[in-house]
Amino acid sequence: MRRSLRLTAGVASLSLALLLTACGGGDSKTSTPVTPPAQSAPLVIPAPSGANFNVLPCLSQLVAPGKTVANLVVPDTVTIDLNAPSGFPNGRRLTDSVIDITLAALFLDLTREPVTRFVNLPLGPQANEVPFRPDFPYLAPANGNATLPPFAASGFNFRTDAPAAYTRVDRMGMPAVATVVIGPNEKLNYNDGDPINDDKLQYYPEINRTLKAFADALSDDFAAANLKMCATPN
Repeated sequence: MRRSLRLTAGVASLSLALLLTACGGGDSKTSTPVTPPAQSAPLVIPAPSGANFNVLPCLSQLVAPGKTVANLVVPDTVTIDLNAPSGFPNGRRLTDSVIDITLAALFLDLTREPVTRFVNLPLGPQANEVPFRPDFPYLAPANGNATLPPFAASGFNFRTDAPAAYTRVDRMGMPAVATVVIGPNEKLNYNDGDPINDDKLQYYPEINRTLKAFADALSDDFAAANLKMCATPN
């Protein structure tokens, strides 16, 4: 019971950290001028005394033949091989728990833990509250009948405007990347960047720094829950 409670606390800590990290998101390129935010404070997550982990073994783990965790989070795109079984990270189905799978790949030793370890923990909704439709658009109708507040439309016409006229507001190609492994100080640069440039190693230092902060902070919770981390002590 104690381990279960500590794991719940650990996941809750991670969820809170993700929420705080995500609050630094957004993009300077909006249709309505906004005042640029002050630079965020560096990501600091309280860690147990003496916690000092190396996360490079996590990034080098294989999640598919020839594909490492680093390949999973960089570039920020979801790919699909039509000759391989479908299911995240090979594409994504509506029922795939992509965040839980991504977090397991980022933090757990996949030679000792299944990538579905977090999926199988009863810490969140186990299914959509309304069944999916059997055909397109598959998603059930939206809940409620709330009226959205007025907003400044971009005026972009997907049918006729050139791709160069499109303005990116946020990058969410690979779930959990922008909200987990990119810290507050890099979010605007990251969202303004192009996935085609991700492989130039621009964000690897940031990813390593952020993952280490989480690994150090959650190491005692993972140990108490008897979960095997991929990060190794320095």
